[in-house]
Amino acid sequence: MRKALCVALGMAMAAALAAGPIVMAQAPAPKPAAAGRAAAAPQAAARYRVHGNLNQVMRGVLFPNSNVVFAAQNDEFAGIKQDKDPSLATDPLRSVYGGWTAVEDSGFALAEAANLLMIPGRVCSNGKPAPVGNADWGKFVAGLRDAGMEAVKAARAKNQDAMLDVSDKMTAACSACHDVYREKTDKQGGEGARCTK
Repeated sequence: MRKALCVALGMAMAAALAAGPIVMAQAPAPKPAAAGRAAAAPQAAARYRVHGNLNQVMRGVLFPNSNVVFAAQNDEFAGIKQDKDPSLATDPLRSVYGGWTAVEDSGFALAEAANLLMIPGRVCSNGKPAPVGNADWGKFVAGLRDAGMEAVKAARAKNQDAMLDVSDKMTAACSACHDVYREKTDKQGGEGARCTK
């Protein structure tokens, strides 16, 4: 049975090669810049789809990856061992790609997550739109991106002292945004006022 399958697969490949080169359809040429920003917004919305609210992105991407970055400043960081089966580890530091590789990967994840925070159409857990068009939001997101890339640099150098500075910058970037858009007292409207000033 196995031999017959291999022979059939080989014959199919030979027939495909004999038929000549495969021609791929070309993507349509991009529209000229003169089309303006108004046309770009619907295209971006079609290209980048929002699936989770801001809270879900924070808990699913930013929170776990920032914890990996924060762990690298700890004295016990070097002693973290792989799980018995690292391919099933839920802790990145104990996985196949643990240690400094996990820290580097988490830095990249945080820097890339900055892009997720700027996609139009994302809403907060309270249903209010994420303020992606606000100048301060963009500044806060840039701080997160920069901190993520500094984590990458420190992880590549395996520099635990630099991770102390990176952790401070990460905390400052997160706090700056949370102080404006997340932390709302009852008087300010509580959770219902998140993503507003």
